[in-house]
Amino acid sequence: MNLIVLKENLKRGLDVVERVIGKNISLPILNNIFLSSEKNFLKLSATDLEIGIHYWVLTKIEKEGSVVIPGRVLSSFISYLQDQKINIKSKGLDLVIEAEKNRTQIKGFDANEYPIIPKIESEEFIEVNSQKFIEGLNQVVEVVSTAQMRPEITGILLFFDKDAIKIVGTDSFRLAEKKITINTKIKDAKTFIIPKKTIKELISVFGDKKQKIKIFFSPNQIMFESNIEEIEHPEVQIISRLIDGDYPNYQEIVPKSFATQAVVNRDELIRQIKTASLFVDKNNEIKVSVNPENKEIEIKVQNPDIGENTASLQAKIKGEKIDISFNWKFLLDGLVNIKSDQVLIGLNGEEGPAIVKSIEEEDYIYVVMPVKIS
Repeated sequence: MNLIVLKENLKRGLDVVERVIGKNISLPILNNIFLSSEKNFLKLSATDLEIGIHYWVLTKIEKEGSVVIPGRVLSSFISYLQDQKINIKSKGLDLVIEAEKNRTQIKGFDANEYPIIPKIESEEFIEVNSQKFIEGLNQVVEVVSTAQMRPEITGILLFFDKDAIKIVGTDSFRLAEKKITINTKIKDAKTFIIPKKTIKELISVFGDKKQKIKIFFSPNQIMFESNIEEIEHPEVQIISRLIDGDYPNYQEIVPKSFATQAVVNRDELIRQIKTASLFVDKNNEIKVSVNPENKEIEIKVQNPDIGENTASLQAKIKGEKIDISFNWKFLLDGLVNIKSDQVLIGLNGEEGPAIVKSIEEEDYIYVVMPVKIS
């Protein structure tokens, strides 16, 4: 291998692929990055056996080749260089980096020992707007369960149907669903469960991009790909395993009608919930009274060790009077992901699932279970 590359471009690629590198004691080879030169590109690859990432950097190739180099060492060293142009050569298993004021040789490993990152051969893909897609993932990812006893809810459900994608997450106590319309027409409905870790990487890697993301499928894996802006060539590919199992039929618990519903100012409700949180005990419980007669929502909390707080909000209310309790964190998580000024809260008794959504848009719903009034 012998090539010339711009430091800025190389560091950008290293920052992406090294995200899946950790201190793997049982398989130390996974602590490395696989570098290979092909045509006009330096290809950086890394994997933790659950997620694989490829990143292509435009370079001037003088001789093709490949090496496996410790990821953290290489990335840190490149960040310290001041030179813009870097010459990279392979010397046996090692990597030689030459700049105007530096010549460094980093010990490498046999490339044949590096695990192969599986390829998705299917040519079928769905194209999505990166900003809308990542925004949808952000609105759902924090409600995903971490309990390994039910692996099917430790990931996000992606449901592709006709001209839309539904993104769903739950931990059994709350549930979020985001719907995104797409231009691609989907012939057959497809459902996948993506690990939460993969979703976090997608948000980090694609979060600041304003372009299209292609999504490729296979029975056991899924791949997300973005192109280099100037040319039709992949820049980033993230390949992930899928979670086996059947996702719960969550639509059965999403209420379609309500015994009580209230429309309230979102920002004011958020402010009062945060205020009440200062007085909660270890159960994080706040009490909410919805009174259609005086058109008020009252939020109350008492803590014998700290004190108490009561706040009232004006709201448009119809239906039955209700006293109900929520985990304040769970209620707040839904509200902060709604962008409209006014939100609708639908209630069905003290123990039925409650729904929080915008009164202007139907593309995001949040369901939260009450806690028993103590």
